[in-house]
Amino acid sequence: MNDALAHAIELAQAHETPWPRDPFAAPAPGQQPWGVHHDDPPPYNRLFGPVHARGPQSGVLLQHGRELAAWGEPERADLTFSVAKTYLALIAGIADARGLLVLDQPVHQALPGIGFDDNAHNRAVTWRQLLTQTSEWEGTCFGLPDTVDRWRQVAQDPRPAGGPKGGARPLQAPGTYWEYNDVRINQLSLALLHLLREPLPALFLEALLRPLGGGEGFAWRGYDASWAEVPGLGRVASVPGGAHWGGGVSISARDQARIGQHLLDVLAGRTGGRTDGRTVGPVRREWIAAMAEPCPVAPFYGRLVWLNRGGRAFPGASDDAMMMLGAGGHTVWVDPALDAVVVLRWLDPAWSGAVTAAIGAALRGEAATR
Repeated sequence: MNDALAHAIELAQAHETPWPRDPFAAPAPGQQPWGVHHDDPPPYNRLFGPVHARGPQSGVLLQHGRELAAWGEPERADLTFSVAKTYLALIAGIADARGLLVLDQPVHQALPGIGFDDNAHNRAVTWRQLLTQTSEWEGTCFGLPDTVDRWRQVAQDPRPAGGPKGGARPLQAPGTYWEYNDVRINQLSLALLHLLREPLPALFLEALLRPLGGGEGFAWRGYDASWAEVPGLGRVASVPGGAHWGGGVSISARDQARIGQHLLDVLAGRTGGRTDGRTVGPVRREWIAAMAEPCPVAPFYGRLVWLNRGGRAFPGASDDAMMMLGAGGHTVWVDPALDAVVVLRWLDPAWSGAVTAAIGAALRGEAATR
C-alpha cells in the first residue's frame, strides 16, 4: 500500500458518520438523529421495520481483483440503506435473463392486480421507468403513499429543490420526470417478487452472493406489514429497496466488494461466468453495461446506480464509474477505468468528496507503480 492510500484511509477513519451507533440512542452533542425518516411528514416520520446497531467507519479497496486494504469491521453485516436499490436492478437483470422481464412493457400487462392497473396513469408505467426512477407511479405501498417522497432532494441530485418534501407536486407523464422516491422503489420490489415468484432475499443470496463466496450474515428484511400473497408461494415478505423506514439489507463490506468485483469482471469479460470454479453470472453482460447508461431525463443516473459523467459528481472517480449509494455514508464505487472497487461504510457525507478524491488519486498512483 502506498503512502497516499494509507493517508486516504486515515482520512476516512477520522470522519465517521455523525449518526449514533445505537439507532435508539439519543444523539450526543455533534450527532444527528439516526436514520432519514425524521424528515418525512407525519405520520410517516417513524420506522416501519426493524433496524439494528451499526459498526465503525469501515471499508475495503480492491484493484485488479486484489485486496489492497480493509479496515474497521469489513466482515460485519451492517445496514446499507439505498445500496439495496442496485441489488434490485441486479434482480431485475435475473428476470431479464430468464425471459420474464420486457423492459419497455407496461408492468400491468405482466402483473395485473398489484397496483399498476388501477388508473390510466399507472397503466403506462414500464419496467424501464421503475428502474430509472422516472415512473411517476402513484399509490400506496404497504401503508406508505408515494406522496411522502415527492419533492425529495438528495445530495447527488444536481437540481435545486422544487418544493417542500411530501408536498403536493403535480405528477408528470411516466418517463418524463426523475424523482428519488423510496415508495416507488418498494413498488418495484413488490413487482419483482410477483414476476419471479421467489423471495428476493433468498434469490439474491443463492444466485449472486453464495456463488461469489459470500453471504455470511446477509439479511434482507421487510417492514412489519409488508407481506404479500404471491401465487405459488403464499404469504411472503416483500422487501424494501433501502432502510428509509427500517428493514432493508444488512451485508458486509467484503460482500459488497465481491458484488462490485463481479460486475467489473463481467464487464471486462474476465470470468466467463465462473469464479473459483463455481458458476455465477445470472445477469447478462449487456444488462450490467446498460445499468451505466445515462437516463435521458437525468443523465447523472442509470438503472438504480449513480453516474459520474463529466467527472463532476464524484471527485476521484472515472467518468465511467458506477456508484451505489446509501444514507448514513455508504458508497460502493465500481470503476472500470481504474479496475477498482471501493467500499466505504458509515463515512460522514460532508467528507465523501475529499475521501473519494484522495482514494482515486492513490489508486492511480498504485496502478502506476505496478
